[in-house]
Amino acid sequence: MNDHSHSRNARLFPRALDIAKGRVDMTHGGGGRAMAQLVSEVFGNAFDNEFLAQGDDMAVMPPAAGRLVMSTDSYVISPLFFPGGDIGSLAVHGTINDVAMSGAKPLYLSASFIIEEGLPLSNLKRIVESIAEASKAAGVPIVTGDTKAVERGKAAGVFISTAGVGVLDDGLEIDGDQIREGDAILVSSSIGDHGIAILSKRENLDFETTI
Repeated sequence: MNDHSHSRNARLFPRALDIAKGRVDMTHGGGGRAMAQLVSEVFGNAFDNEFLAQGDDMAVMPPAAGRLVMSTDSYVISPLFFPGGDIGSLAVHGTINDVAMSGAKPLYLSASFIIEEGLPLSNLKRIVESIAEASKAAGVPIVTGDTKAVERGKAAGVFISTAGVGVLDDGLEIDGDQIREGDAILVSSSIGDHGIAILSKRENLDFETTI
């Protein structure tokens, strides 16, 4: 965030969030000052870019040449953290992958959070930083988002919905209707690793090898 934003935040929020000991409560999704502080100090600091900095309920982006491609997905995984990743990195990579598999170049992401009352702010910050790291590594910024809080017991920690927008060159057509017998299927890693990693944490399973 720029110096102007830091000074403005210091006036609005004289006491910083207690990330180490604090927890999400219902005011963090109520649209008031508590929510504004959460968005500024947790989401804004991590996702900072010129489009998000517009500070509106939408983002205005420059025109892009080509056909628009858009995908959206929701992530409700438990546990939130698992070997090799977490719900945050999964939300970014999953949606970017859906756009890229059409042959399009992913350009922008939105991210919406439904956060359960009582979630430690440290866990939320860890998830948000994971999202930021994944989006920056891919070169696909989070340009807009939304935050809501729900009562304890209604969200398994946090639910995340992401939408991705990309551009597809004219003449390029990659879709399921073109699959033919004899086509090769390329697999980027071992099938089943993700599911087993999550299951191992959910059911406290031990293996002789690292998943």
